[in-house]
Amino acid sequence: MALTDVDPNCRRVGGNGTSKPKHAPLPLSKEQLKEVFRRSDSNKDGRLSKEELKKAFNELGSRVPVFRTLAALHHADENGDGYVSEDELDAVVQYAVGLRYAK
Repeated sequence: MALTDVDPNCRRVGGNGTSKPKHAPLPLSKEQLKEVFRRSDSNKDGRLSKEELKKAFNELGSRVPVFRTLAALHHADENGDGYVSEDELDAVVQYAVGLRYAK
């Protein structure tokens, strides 16, 4: 495949053909990991939706962010509302630590 055949919008390839990962360097500290999740709260409502969790796992470089999102919700969503609240955030962090996103 020639470099000109590469999609310039690919998240791992910059417009000049150089590799530019847009994800956080790993492993992070638990606090840095928590900050990635908090930063993903796009609407600032204090809880993470599926899309916001997916955004966080994308930033962390997950190859399967949809799967990671569903698994994180399974581990953390104690009240079953489909969101991760601030009270449930530590459970998501623990899940991500188990995946070695943090030290």
